[in-house]
Amino acid sequence: MRVMIVANNDVGLYKFRRELVEALLRLHEVHICLPDGEYVANLQAMGCVFHPYEFDRHGTNPIAELKQISYYKSLLKSVKPDVVLTYTVKPNVYAGMACASLNIPYMANITGLGTAIANGGLMQKFLKLLYRHGLRKAHTVFFQNEENREFMVSNGIVKDNYVMLPGSGVNLAEHQAEDYPAKEEPLVFVNIGRIMKDKGADEVLYAAKIIRKEYPQTVFRIIGGFDGDYEEQIRLAQEAGDIEYLGQQSDVHAYLKDAHAIIHASYHEGMSNVLLEAAACARPIIATDVAGCRETYDDGVSGIACKAHDGDDLVRAIREFIALSYEQKRAMGLAGRCKVEKEFDRAAVVKCYIDQIGKIR
Repeated sequence: MRVMIVANNDVGLYKFRRELVEALLRLHEVHICLPDGEYVANLQAMGCVFHPYEFDRHGTNPIAELKQISYYKSLLKSVKPDVVLTYTVKPNVYAGMACASLNIPYMANITGLGTAIANGGLMQKFLKLLYRHGLRKAHTVFFQNEENREFMVSNGIVKDNYVMLPGSGVNLAEHQAEDYPAKEEPLVFVNIGRIMKDKGADEVLYAAKIIRKEYPQTVFRIIGGFDGDYEEQIRLAQEAGDIEYLGQQSDVHAYLKDAHAIIHASYHEGMSNVLLEAAACARPIIATDVAGCRETYDDGVSGIACKAHDGDDLVRAIREFIALSYEQKRAMGLAGRCKVEKEFDRAAVVKCYIDQIGKIR
């Protein structure tokens, strides 16, 4: 078969779905359509045929949006795929519309509902309308958490053609359990991800400032690129000694290995890949009790939950973690490793995709 994958960036496709691409390439011809990026060469070296298309993930210009649908239709007519896999909002909606108009089987993956839907209002109503059109003929809709599934089903966007996945899963061989940092080392907390409001950047900076005053021996490391106006805040926080900003890193495993816990204050997720990787490394999780995060840890067992949009509750959760004994912290990390081994093995995710694609024949 000829399979096409449509996504909004190369990083997620290579970092979290590389095993799926490898499995598809063993069976099929694989084309990818997404903006150019540093990992495209890797995907091409694996055997993917690359079709570059640049677009603004957050743009709302009607002309640009219509051009995106037109481009996808033209590309699909040229490549003639047997099935199309789509990821993230715009590919799900616009490539979905293009596939529906050409009667090409397609499978959409809801990797999160996004800020606009989460915030409600007129934009949410508009996006629900777009999703109804984009997913109306989907062969399969993959969901990564029950909250997203319930929203789509209850709003009549998706019927019974869905499959639940444990996110993108985690490569348990690549992210192995690491020895816990030595008892005498300063406590290191790491926050990994895009630096933006909806990822809890404000709450993390607030908590770091307070905890560092109470426990000067603690270290807060922030890793990630900017997706919003946070450069100045990060600079000032680093100058004040509240955080260490390490920029964007292509491989975060070493930073997880050196940390005592990961902090993730996101407002919403599909399924947090960085939390799955942290748990696989046997690191405790301090994260918000929201869909896409709460599934990755068991509160009080492999992590500590806190409220979203609440810096003070994040401070409370960090204090609670600091108060644990060294052995309790270590045991919490090991419990996380056991959890991902049982529930989030990426091999199971790949098998599910292959099985669903097999039904297209």
